[in-house]
Amino acid sequence: MPPRHLIVIGASAGGVEALTRIVRDLAGDIRAAIFITLHFPPTGTSALARILKRAGKVNAVHAVDAQPIEEGEIYVAPPDNHLLIFRDHVRLYRGPRENGNRPAVDPMFRSAALAFGPRVIGVVLSGNLDDGTSGLLAIKRRGGIAVVQDPAEAMFPSMPQSAIDHVAVDYVRKLDGVAALLNDLAKRTPVEEAMVTNDEAQKETEYSEIDLSRIEDAGDHPGVLAAFGCPDCGGTLWELREEKLVRFRCRVGHAWTSGALLGRQSETLDAALWTALRALEESASLSRQLSERARSRGNTRLAQRLADNASLAARRAETIREVLLSDRNSPVDADEETDSANAARHPARHTQRMSGSDD
Repeated sequence: MPPRHLIVIGASAGGVEALTRIVRDLAGDIRAAIFITLHFPPTGTSALARILKRAGKVNAVHAVDAQPIEEGEIYVAPPDNHLLIFRDHVRLYRGPRENGNRPAVDPMFRSAALAFGPRVIGVVLSGNLDDGTSGLLAIKRRGGIAVVQDPAEAMFPSMPQSAIDHVAVDYVRKLDGVAALLNDLAKRTPVEEAMVTNDEAQKETEYSEIDLSRIEDAGDHPGVLAAFGCPDCGGTLWELREEKLVRFRCRVGHAWTSGALLGRQSETLDAALWTALRALEESASLSRQLSERARSRGNTRLAQRLADNASLAARRAETIREVLLSDRNSPVDADEETDSANAARHPARHTQRMSGSDD
C-alpha cells in the first residue's frame, strides 16, 4: 500500500543543522515516507542518514536502488546519484547534473509530484541559489503542499527565498515550527483531485533517468532554443519558462536556472582568465630568454623584437591580473533573477507569507 503522504525535503548549504532540528521533532509514528536530498560532493562519504537516525525517532537510511517505499522511513539521497520516486519504489540514477549538482532537489521533487500528486508535501530549506524551486512548482501544479523555511533565519537564504519568489507557497515557517507542521499535515486525509498538468515534468524526469528515447528526440525537446551553450557538455541549451522562473536544459539533460548558469559562466570566465595570465607570463618569460640569447650572439634586431614581445605580453598579463584581483561582483543570487517590477512587488507578498498564515 502506498504511504499516506510523501514528504520531500531539499537543502544545500546550512542544511545539515536544519534537517537535524526538523527530524528531532518528527513524530515516531508519522503517516508519511520522507525523502531528503542534500547537495553533497560526488566523491565524499555521507554520514547524513546516521546523523538523522540518531537525532530523532524516525529511522533514516541512505536510499538503495529499487528499494520499496515504506511509511515511517527517511530515505536520504546518496552522493553522486539523483533520487527519483516512483509509486512503490525508488530509483537511483547518475543522470545529468542539475545546476551543477547530483543529487539535485528538483529531480526528486518532480518525480514525487508525478508519482503521488496531492499526497506530496515539498519542503525547501537553507541553501545557495535556487535548486528546488522548479520541483516545488511541479508539486503545486499536481495539488501538493509547499513548505519553505523562513529565509530570515536560514543560514543561506537563497533557496527558500527563490521558492517564495516563484511559487505560491502554502507555509513559511521557522525551523522550530516545521516538524510540528509536518506532523499535522501528515494526519490529514489527502484530497485526490484532477489537476491541470500542462508542464514538462514528465519529460524532464525522463532526462534524469537518462531515457535515450527522450534524449534522442531533439524535435520534442521542452522549451525553445537559446543562444547559450551548456557549461557541462558544450551542447545547445533550450530555454524553459515556468511562470516567472527561467531555466535551461541541454539535449542530454543538464539543467540550469538562470542564476546557476550565470554562476557557472563566471567560474568558466575566471578559469579562462587565469589560463590567459599563465600563458602571457610564460610568453613574456620565454621572449626575454630568447632576447638575451639573440643579444649575446650580436643579433640586436631580433633581440629588440623579442624584447618588445616580452613587454607587450607583460602589459597584457598585468591587465588580466588587475581584473582577477579586483573586487568583482559575485554571481546573481536566485532572488535577484526576477525583473525590477517583480522585485518591487516582493515586500507585500513576503509580509503576507511571513506571517505564517495557513490560508
